[in-house]
Amino acid sequence: MSGRDLFCPPRRCRAGAALTFVFASVLVAGAATGSLPGAGAPPGADAGAGAGAAALSGPARKSAADAAGSAAPAGHQEVAKAAAEAMADGKSPMEAAERAVSRSGDRWGAVYSEGEYEEFQESLDGQYTGVGLWAQRERDGRIEVTKVQTGSPAADAGIHAGDRLRSIDGEKTDGLPVTEVVSLLRGDADDAPAGTTVTLGLQRGTRAWTETLRRARLSTHSVTVKRLADGVTVIKVVAFTKGVGDTVRSAVRQAPADAGVILDLRGNSGGLVTEAVTTASAFLDGGLVATYDVDGRQRALHAEPGGDTTRPLVALVDGGTMSAAELLTGALQDRGRAVVVGSRTFGKGSVQMPSRLPDGSVAELTVGHYRTPGGHSVDGRGITPDLDAGGDAMRRAQTVLTGLGDPS
Repeated sequence: MSGRDLFCPPRRCRAGAALTFVFASVLVAGAATGSLPGAGAPPGADAGAGAGAAALSGPARKSAADAAGSAAPAGHQEVAKAAAEAMADGKSPMEAAERAVSRSGDRWGAVYSEGEYEEFQESLDGQYTGVGLWAQRERDGRIEVTKVQTGSPAADAGIHAGDRLRSIDGEKTDGLPVTEVVSLLRGDADDAPAGTTVTLGLQRGTRAWTETLRRARLSTHSVTVKRLADGVTVIKVVAFTKGVGDTVRSAVRQAPADAGVILDLRGNSGGLVTEAVTTASAFLDGGLVATYDVDGRQRALHAEPGGDTTRPLVALVDGGTMSAAELLTGALQDRGRAVVVGSRTFGKGSVQMPSRLPDGSVAELTVGHYRTPGGHSVDGRGITPDLDAGGDAMRRAQTVLTGLGDPS
């Protein structure tokens, strides 16, 4: 995925990922986000926090060479030249590429080893290697477990939300950025595969103990659906991994005919833009979702016809709503399909594209920006909600649905 959001790709996790700081919590098992079919390269460029689009998007294994012409963008050419010269001199192409990206000033540019990028692409399929913990750093610097994935190694070991994570393989976690906690849990520094072990120091109340867990291949479960007592269906999407769009469409079709839907995009770091467009198609009857440019060439993304255009809909957003999630929010807002409730979104509206370097590593650089159907730029601005969330965002969303005609 190229949209480093909720799920921080391996290298950016180690580097400190500019994106991850906006999240109150991060899936400490790692993962990734969105993608745009890149210019002639690996599957998955980016339109989000490093993620792409429908024509901006990942597992749509189509190369951006098809969408933007066969010539690589200028920035990619410069990085590729630096890598090739380094290889000719017997030096590391990847290190040369990293220096070139750093000099470019590209805020979202990154370079990945071949293995890292392959893992990144796997995460776009909704899987990751880890132990199944979500965590956040408290104000005092302590790391607290916020969620444990059912059926994961962490769940099997009896770890609970609210437990304090004191150490990982002997290294104290207090004061560490969540990105570093992610890296330690995943074993990124050692490229630890499923089956390798990690020892956690934990505390619950006055009890302190250690657990040695074996990392496993896990699914991200990017969508959760629940029915409220008044019949309202809440669809929570944490990232746009493969299959999310169809899951949302199915949830909408199964919702009670006379009840509204709350689409909860809070903390959604982005992901595959193709999945965001498919999600938009659940609520729109065709039409424009977004426009974007790749090195000046304009393109457009359209919803599929046949979506539910009459059901009351509220989209919940916050400062952790990024990338492909902002693209979706902008489409629903500009086209008058949803009332957006919450706080201003992150403001990641640039498009990244990957290219393969001589040693198999991958450089991902910004090549353009996307705009909402109304022509509004998201990058650096974010999306302003129609209504502030107030103290209780979910309650506010339910109240809004009532005003939109929901009988609850």
